[in-house]
Amino acid sequence: MHIQFPSKPTLPRACWEGRITAGSPGMPPHETETELVPQSSDKMLYCEAEPPPTVEKVKPARENSETDLEIEDNEKFFTTGQKELYLEACKLVGVVPVSYFIRNMEESYVNLNHHGLGPRGTKAIAIALVSNTAVTKLELEDNCIMEEGVLSLVEMLQENYYLQEMNISNNHLGLEGARIISDFFERNSSSIWNLELSGNDFKEESAAPLCQALSTNYRIKKLDLSHNQFSDIGGEQLGQMLAINVGLTSLDLSWNNFHTRGAVALCNGLRGNVTLTKLDLSMNGLGNEGAVALGEVLRLNSCLVYLDVGGNDIGNEGASKISKGLESNESLRVLKLFLNPISMDGAILLILAIKRNPKSRMEELDISNVLVSEQFMKTLDGVYAVHPQLDVVFKAVQGLSAKKTIFLLTNPMKLIQNYADQHKITIMDFFKSLNPTGTMKMSVGEFQKVMIEQTKVPLNQYQVREVIKKLDEKTGMVNFSLLNTMKP
Repeated sequence: MHIQFPSKPTLPRACWEGRITAGSPGMPPHETETELVPQSSDKMLYCEAEPPPTVEKVKPARENSETDLEIEDNEKFFTTGQKELYLEACKLVGVVPVSYFIRNMEESYVNLNHHGLGPRGTKAIAIALVSNTAVTKLELEDNCIMEEGVLSLVEMLQENYYLQEMNISNNHLGLEGARIISDFFERNSSSIWNLELSGNDFKEESAAPLCQALSTNYRIKKLDLSHNQFSDIGGEQLGQMLAINVGLTSLDLSWNNFHTRGAVALCNGLRGNVTLTKLDLSMNGLGNEGAVALGEVLRLNSCLVYLDVGGNDIGNEGASKISKGLESNESLRVLKLFLNPISMDGAILLILAIKRNPKSRMEELDISNVLVSEQFMKTLDGVYAVHPQLDVVFKAVQGLSAKKTIFLLTNPMKLIQNYADQHKITIMDFFKSLNPTGTMKMSVGEFQKVMIEQTKVPLNQYQVREVIKKLDEKTGMVNFSLLNTMKP
């Protein structure tokens, strides 16, 4: 499908499968005229908002435009409000208006997930959003919008410079939808930086157009391609894209079908990538051979901060290869290896590799399906002594006495409250005193370190983990103000 876009008009006009002219607000009903024509017409009305000066767009001149949101320059100036515009759009495309959208169309966040919009309902939303300057994040997951709906959305994005985040996951877009999206984003003419495309039936052939667009697009920072059907050929194309992309900082490729060949290709691209900080490859099939390539990435890449390779059939052999990379890596903070067949022997290799690296910045190692021993715990205490910011999450300690278990899991907040009461201060004051800046927020890693090192209320790793759970913003920061929302 060849997508065509209209030339940019200088002022808002009106034409939507016919003509709509509306008077000024407050004009009597008989002063407003609405003419409808059959829905087969290719002409659609939209209204354009003035773009911010920071974003530049160049629109190529196109002949024989077939866009559904085209403007006719001979129409009268459009003065209808946002609500009226949407209601008229619904009439013309033959759908029932979504009351939630009407109530929230002036909010920055609009969640229309699971509303059964279909292609026509999506077109009505797109028409209303062309001139909307309020909505910056739009959720349209699971609406069966298909390629016709995504075409309406990219036509809207050609005019809307305010929308920055869009979720169109689980919409059966397929190859044609991938081509429409790719053709648009290859032009770098959108303000979208966060794009979610999970579960859209993208197969191997969809990888080529998407990667072609991402090879030149530098505006998209966060991309979700999880729950699709990319395999090794797709992995090769994604790897080539990652080698030259200078925009992406977060990429989710979980729940695809990558195996050794695709994993190696992806890792080859990651070696020289200088922008990607978060990568999710969980629930694929990388195996031990893929882990060899991952170990090389960790040795050479100085940008990656978060790596999830859970559920990838990586055993002790693969853990050994990853350990080699951890011995010299200075950027990685979170490594998730949950649901891999790694035993305690593999886990020891991982934690000792971190201990041997004085410049390691690791804050979390997730091996939460691994059952460890008390001997492992003694080894881990030695690692914590070198890297107090580290938290190793495992399943349980085998053979640990009930008495010791109770000691390890004593409620840390009660201990802190007792200290605060004794010194006639608040818990908030206690936490703020640990922050060198005296503010209400700290990074999780810094907080973990100071909580282990402070001697006012001695806590073990398990107790510190519980405190972090209560204060974690889920953004890599702890926020002491969350204490106000806790139950007594």
